[in-house]
Amino acid sequence: MEKNQMRDLVKVQLEEMNKDTFKQGCAAIHKHLFSHRLWEQAKTIAITISRGKEIDTKLIIEKAWAERKDVVVPKCDSKTNTMVFRKITTFHQLEQVFFGLEEPIVNKTIAVEAEGIDLMIVPGICFDLEGYRIGYGGGYYDRYLTRYKGNTLSLAFSFQIFKKVPREPHDLPVQGLITELGVRK
Repeated sequence: MEKNQMRDLVKVQLEEMNKDTFKQGCAAIHKHLFSHRLWEQAKTIAITISRGKEIDTKLIIEKAWAERKDVVVPKCDSKTNTMVFRKITTFHQLEQVFFGLEEPIVNKTIAVEAEGIDLMIVPGICFDLEGYRIGYGGGYYDRYLTRYKGNTLSLAFSFQIFKKVPREPHDLPVQGLITELGVRK
């Protein structure tokens, strides 16, 4: 199966999930994440703001703040296909940008370099058993991960994990996958 076919298949499965199954799955994923040693050790967490049927990250951010962890969120530059992570301390420091994504407001947040991030929650739509992923198509994380040397985890429902996903030579796997069923890899 090709990348776009996998992406489309998973998008349909996500949209077809009923609300209760989605909420229960997110709760189980959160529970596994919050007990993971990489979460417990991290002082600064990098994460995107979820939307639609993506695993709820706002609850993860609130938990990080409650545990006095710093939270950094990507600000993307669509002209250069690059991103910079910026520290947020409240959701009021976010604005809606292209495709309905929420990103940090530059003049209300400070940039944090890659070496200042302890744990990056890497988004994706499809994953394989070795931690390789298919993202949403912009390549932002692929480029960023080439210079990020910290810890990486991804969050997914178990149906988002395939035996193998198509890979490019520049692709880098995440260190671990967390599903509603537990930690994989």
